[in-house]
Amino acid sequence: MQAQDTTTLFLLKLWPWVEANKNRLIGGTVIAAVAIFLISFIVWRGGQNEIAAGQAVTQVAFSGGGPSGDAYLKVAAQYPGTMAGQRAWLQGAAALFDSGKYAEAQTQFQKFLDGHPHGEFSGQAALGVAASLDAQGKADLAAGAYQRVIANYSDALVLNAAKFAVARIDESQGKLNDALVLYQDIATTDSGGSLGSEAGMRLLELRAKVPAPVATPPPTATSAPTVAAPLKSAQ
Repeated sequence: MQAQDTTTLFLLKLWPWVEANKNRLIGGTVIAAVAIFLISFIVWRGGQNEIAAGQAVTQVAFSGGGPSGDAYLKVAAQYPGTMAGQRAWLQGAAALFDSGKYAEAQTQFQKFLDGHPHGEFSGQAALGVAASLDAQGKADLAAGAYQRVIANYSDALVLNAAKFAVARIDESQGKLNDALVLYQDIATTDSGGSLGSEAGMRLLELRAKVPAPVATPPPTATSAPTVAAPLKSAQ
């Protein structure tokens, strides 16, 4: 009974405040409802865009005559805020690379990296920049770009690909010992993968080329010169 009286008293005190502030309460309720609706719409719209972007990427991938870089890049421009749009951008750059348009591929990979420096696919984009430089014969610039990939990204596949590329450049420049170290690292960390197997084969071939260091014999102790004892004169 006491609890019921307390509740009744609370309502009696609250009701005049509600009556005095009902316009403010109604306005607040409307604002909250509109905000909830807008948030729900944005989330729904984002999901719809993601689905549409994914369908567009799939359509390009299975288009007749093989997918073109321009077709992928068009999807990326149409759906810029979606993960599927980002994948389309990278696939477009990769398609340009595959068709031998290395400078254009480098431009697209770099634009993606500038726009998404810490994104999920930034490592692949950085690797694409390095590979595009490499394909253009700019070995020194490519080696530096590969080294930046190794220093800044942790994805194992991206890391091993960059290390393998640096090892190949080192090998072509006669830095066989440096290449050996990298091939050994890849063969160890990717022992069950195709890149690890390739690194293992390169490791065996290089070891046959690199002469084993000649062991230096330890220094022998030199005996002290024998000094003849003076003859004693006969008494």
